[in-house]
Amino acid sequence: MNKSKKILVTGGAGFIASHIVDAHINNGDEVLVVDNLSSGNTKNINKKAEFIKLDINDKAGVLKAIQDFKPQIINHHAAHILVGNSVNNPQFDATVNILGFLNIMEAAKNLKVEKVIMASTGGAIYGDKQTPFDESMREQPLSPYGISKKSAELYLHYYYTQYGISYTVLRYANVYGPRQNAHGESGVIAVFSDLINKDIQPTINGDGLHTRDYVFVADVVKANMLAVESNYCGELNIGTNTEVTTNYVFQKIVKEFGKQMKELHGSDRPGEQVTSSLSYKKATKVLGWEPEVNFNDGIKQTITWYSRNNK
Repeated sequence: MNKSKKILVTGGAGFIASHIVDAHINNGDEVLVVDNLSSGNTKNINKKAEFIKLDINDKAGVLKAIQDFKPQIINHHAAHILVGNSVNNPQFDATVNILGFLNIMEAAKNLKVEKVIMASTGGAIYGDKQTPFDESMREQPLSPYGISKKSAELYLHYYYTQYGISYTVLRYANVYGPRQNAHGESGVIAVFSDLINKDIQPTINGDGLHTRDYVFVADVVKANMLAVESNYCGELNIGTNTEVTTNYVFQKIVKEFGKQMKELHGSDRPGEQVTSSLSYKKATKVLGWEPEVNFNDGIKQTITWYSRNNK
């Protein structure tokens, strides 16, 4: 069994990071959750974790939290994740995803932090290229959100070269599963599940033939846990190398709920990528990671959770 560690998880009340907190608690680690609860929920926070309600843009608060806790590992999931909103307000996106992140790194640079694991984006960082995307491709983000995530990746390399803080960037595909916020962007599975569960007809953007790579949250958690133990420093795609149409997503969710609904199509969303999928060959090579939950099984688990928790 691995020796327990002190883990700071930013955004730990949110969808993905709360599952990561659970895994660390189960591993015997000491965990501090930092979250401003703008999209997270205290119900998601493991009762064995310490929690501080804190915005990462609070420079003094971040400095105090990190100096007091003295984490060995920082798992950074706090972020502004609304791609559309980043287009309308790129300054706010940069304030959170760049300046907020720098508050964390500046606080960490003089402590003996072994490693930073950061959630990045696979879908929004490569631009409009032939799929599947792999890490050798040039990053050409088409949104301020993608730009801010790439900026944070570059800053991680700076802190590694200047201060010796190792890092692993995990570039996620479209993550889905229990606890996902139905009101967040890029969570079409959560949005459809929430509406269909309430017998409300969802509207599919365009013809529904756009494809995405959907990776189940439990597989994402495994990647984060493996990254803690790995000596690898750099970026890794975390996806399934499989593309699923929005129409198929709708049909699977309707079927799992046992509902009778037909597709309702609306207008295209301007600027939306047509296809997106991630090659995970590098993650397999350096972490020994590969996705284990197929899409149909992941949908079953997700719908079971929605049925129980969203009456």
